[in-house]
Amino acid sequence: MNAHIPIAPSAPQRAPTVGFVSLGCPKALTDSELILTQLRAEGYETSKTYAGADLVIVNTCGFIDDAVKESLDTIGEALAANGKVIVTGCLGAKAGDDGGNLVRAVHPKVLAVTGPHATQEVMDAVHLHVPKPHDPFVDLVPDPRREARDEFRGIAGIKLTPRHYAYLKISEGCNHRCTFCIIPSMRGDLVSRPIGDVLGEARALFESGVKELLVVSQDTSAYGVDVKYRTGFFDGQPVKTRLLELCARLGELADPFGAWVRLHYVYPYPSVDEVLPLMAVGRVLPYLDVPFQHAHPDVLKRMKRPASGERNLERLQRWRELCPEIVVRSTFIAGFPGETEAEFETLLDFVREAGIDRAGCFAYSPVKGAAANELPGMLPQELREERRARFMAVAEQVSAQRLQRRVGATMQVLVDHAPALGRKGGLGRSYADAPEIDGVVRLLPPEKASKTLKVGEFTRARIVAAEGHDLVGLPI
Repeated sequence: MNAHIPIAPSAPQRAPTVGFVSLGCPKALTDSELILTQLRAEGYETSKTYAGADLVIVNTCGFIDDAVKESLDTIGEALAANGKVIVTGCLGAKAGDDGGNLVRAVHPKVLAVTGPHATQEVMDAVHLHVPKPHDPFVDLVPDPRREARDEFRGIAGIKLTPRHYAYLKISEGCNHRCTFCIIPSMRGDLVSRPIGDVLGEARALFESGVKELLVVSQDTSAYGVDVKYRTGFFDGQPVKTRLLELCARLGELADPFGAWVRLHYVYPYPSVDEVLPLMAVGRVLPYLDVPFQHAHPDVLKRMKRPASGERNLERLQRWRELCPEIVVRSTFIAGFPGETEAEFETLLDFVREAGIDRAGCFAYSPVKGAAANELPGMLPQELREERRARFMAVAEQVSAQRLQRRVGATMQVLVDHAPALGRKGGLGRSYADAPEIDGVVRLLPPEKASKTLKVGEFTRARIVAAEGHDLVGLPI
């Protein structure tokens, strides 16, 4: 008779841990979210410290010199504390002075280097250096805890933002060749995501509790240009791969949840005019983040920007006619090579006349590999910084004047911070305020004892003051 000898199952192996650092813009953040989602799906855990991790992934930024320095310093810190580092992101695609990889030249001990938007290449490097342990008893069993984890949101994956807002990247790369920018050399030409995938992710985010969806890309208004606006499908229905149709469907998906849809990085093409009616009726927030960069036609020509200063002003005026509540934020460059005092004054006049609600400004900084480095008329650093300071003084004055008009109004505010249910007040944002780049609404303690504030929910507030870049509101 054969004896059945019981074999005790071996204990599951400890899941390897990966430390993660994400630097740069929201578009890089979405790359980080994809990598983290794949890591979690394969059984890896994340570590909050370098020392406690089996390896560290650093997602870098390489756009301007300060960002390059921050990225290289962070890689050095991770190497010193851990020793096993994988580098990804824009800096990973950047060449050094000798034509070789910049990251490897500075930090030759890194395990691997990839460019941006490279989830599979990163995972291949992780598998090589920290293989996922195999447990035949549990590997094929779904993890019931996964759906309960706050950071896991169905097909939308892990998000690094607070639970109530999220970035939705609709495309990668850019077809423009602005002379000050090296993004196309790192992220390539425009590649639009299939519209069905974008809308599916958006719906999953709304269903998971997201109250604000921030649409990002290198050039949001060019969505679908690369695929000639071909027709895709969502829920079995045909939908054109184009900004207007995307915004219309996003607005429909957001409506049952009372959620916001906010557009970032929108170039002032005529096609954007078509989206304004959706803003006027509340389907999409009446807010546009438009990177004008300058206003004088000659400077824009040297920058190789896709619009002229006169048309930009006319387009802004048209937008305000179509949607009087629209808020426009923008970024500008002061001290671009060859910029004369008269050209700079044109920029200041534009900011005043256009009434830019929120403006940021960079003093021109030569970026290795950018065509603008070869332009004549490089200005002294001191003059570039002085012009930036003058620009910001004007921009802040314009912004303060426009904010002052809000005093006395009642606005819907999305609560971001509310200790003790807001009994001592809190922080939130109106439709005019994108997270981390614009101002906030400082919420006073509610007058009614029964009134509470909760993070991720909306409240009505009466604006009682404007202070600097922020508003002060009384919850009602």
